Amino acid sequence: MEHMMGLLRIHVQKGVNLAVRDVLSSDPYIIIRMGKQKVKTKVVKKSINPEWNDDLTLSISDPSLPVQLFVHDKDTFSLDDKMGDAEFDISPFVEAVKMRPQGVPNDTIVKRVQPSRQNCLAEESHIVWRDGKVVQNMVLRLRNVESGEVELQLHWIDIPGAKAL
Repeated sequence: MEHMMGLLRIHVQKGVNLAVRDVLSSDPYIIIRMGKQKVKTKVVKKSINPEWNDDLTLSISDPSLPVQLFVHDKDTFSLDDKMGDAEFDISPFVEAVKMRPQGVPNDTIVKRVQPSRQNCLAEESHIVWRDGKVVQNMVLRLRNVESGEVELQLHWIDIPGAKAL
């Protein structure tokens, strides 16, 4: 990877009130894309409120690229159904990581990201200092679907020898 800055660990926590795509429920999974990278969660059977608790990792060389999230319903005998999508910007998170806050108390809010027309945040997202790391929790409202939100947590992983932030 040329000019890799580090790794972004995305902890996909859960989905809330996702759309029904099968008879009474759905079998949701998430695909996350950034540039040419693509990672995927496991499928949770028969749930519109799935708990994935999956950790997905992207290597970051260009933090200006949007992170795209696609929710799908796994089908056995046909193409998987779309259950909405969302997009978020990691620039504020990367800026907070660059600040390298030291000696601040746990759970200090380093930066706040407001919901806007340019992002899919359902509520204000806080970037906090926790246990010596910068962490961001976010709730994304899904687009192009009747309902649904996805809860994520972002973590930064430094790579020895990578381009310094």
